[in-house]
Amino acid sequence: MAKGAKTGNPIIETIKTVVFALLIAGIFRTLFFQPFWIPSGSMKDTLLIGDFLFVNKMAYGYSYASCPSVAFGPIDIDARDICGFLDGDNTRLWGEEPERGDIIVFRHPVNHKDFIKRLIGLPGDTVQMKDGVLHLNGEAVALEDAGSFDEVYAPQGSMRSRPRCENGVVGEGGTCSKSRQIETLPGGHSHNILNIDDQRSDDTGIFTVPEGHYFFLGDNRDNSTDSRYPQSVGGVGFVPYENLIGRAGRVIFSSAGSSMLYFWTWRGDRFFKRLD
Repeated sequence: MAKGAKTGNPIIETIKTVVFALLIAGIFRTLFFQPFWIPSGSMKDTLLIGDFLFVNKMAYGYSYASCPSVAFGPIDIDARDICGFLDGDNTRLWGEEPERGDIIVFRHPVNHKDFIKRLIGLPGDTVQMKDGVLHLNGEAVALEDAGSFDEVYAPQGSMRSRPRCENGVVGEGGTCSKSRQIETLPGGHSHNILNIDDQRSDDTGIFTVPEGHYFFLGDNRDNSTDSRYPQSVGGVGFVPYENLIGRAGRVIFSSAGSSMLYFWTWRGDRFFKRLD
């Protein structure tokens, strides 16, 4: 080092580096891609508990929901606290319309938590379930049998929840099965759905999707809290356009264990898996 050259305080330099790194990460997360960890089985077998993905926040433009919420210890900052000036008119900056069949992360209209479901009903559509079959605008969607989805009956993910099984009560480590079908929506988008049991949500009234709102379902139809359930009882209800966060297109990696850090539990067949 040349004589007389000054060196900065290493503690100050470290703090500056951390602040700049957090600022860059915050901008990246707000404008481009948001990481999302799948905590529940409502989207099986398209998404498994422990899947990790990035949500494309550029897909539908930007609204108040594009801003991240921060909850860490005593800190609890909602997206509205940061970007509330964008909230209220159900519009988006550089907005693009989503397509039926998209897998979307959205902000719950009431509790403000992030949910991930499949877009089923567009504004003006009528949606109804009859005997477990989805009907859109009065017509049943096409269904094709696709065997069964089998998994081990054991605690899953960080929440250590156990799957529900169509084949009745199975012991720990046993095979938990669900019927699988391929559902094809108007427009040609096809994806897998699962069935566990006959229940009330298999038969609903007719939902008419309001202008500027959307209707969402989970692919694991009998294990999903979605737009079939009103917000007053903890359901999703109709989701406003401004509450969309982004589109999920690909799983980056997946862990079958209780933590993403347990690399020995990563599922080798789900690296960069494209989502249908």
